[in-house]
Amino acid sequence: DLGTTYSCVGIYKNGRVEIIPNDQGNRITPSYVAFTDDERLIGEAAKNQATVNPTQTLFDVKRLIGRRFKDSTVQKDIKLLPFRIVEKNGKPMISVSVKGEDKVMAPEEVSSMVLTKMKETAENYLGKEVKHAVITVPAYFNDAQRQSTKDAGTISGMNVLRIINEPTAAAIAYGLDKKTEKNILVYDLGGGTFDVSLLTIDNGVFEVVATNGDTHLGGEDFDQ
Repeated sequence: DLGTTYSCVGIYKNGRVEIIPNDQGNRITPSYVAFTDDERLIGEAAKNQATVNPTQTLFDVKRLIGRRFKDSTVQKDIKLLPFRIVEKNGKPMISVSVKGEDKVMAPEEVSSMVLTKMKETAENYLGKEVKHAVITVPAYFNDAQRQSTKDAGTISGMNVLRIINEPTAAAIAYGLDKKTEKNILVYDLGGGTFDVSLLTIDNGVFEVVATNGDTHLGGEDFDQ
């Protein structure tokens, strides 16, 4: 689960989803990447130094992924985020200083660093290499946003088996696929996105009947 503010990783075994704690013992990891004079930080370490290194600490990158630079939401974010966002080939790119040199990175590249951290968390828990993954996205993500998320997974060194909707993933995690045929409404309010999806479940097969939401509305907006 590559989230706007937090990410988590789980494995499906013995008929259930088990969320894996990170090296700090937490089941969620901040979706933060930071660059200092001599190292790259990801997760808690990056978030903890954000106030003293604001222009070099990257977060809320999911709000940029798969979007065009001229999008009104991107223009709004540029005014709010402390790090520098520039345009390249019509896309929003992130400009940081890495070991004294200016570097421009795509949102997919930054997101891949968070996914690499989640991959390492799973590998440390399982004691073996993780090569394949399923990544969740908001149900209301468009094709470009979905493809960019998949690209981030590929950059992190994983074979992305499938991109699935977050409400569907939540239903699976809660074991709702084990129940008899039914209709369920899943409300998913995250740090940066909001989804409501109507799902039908029959013999363990999920079908999204309807979905609505806002890919730029979440807890971060409430905090503003």
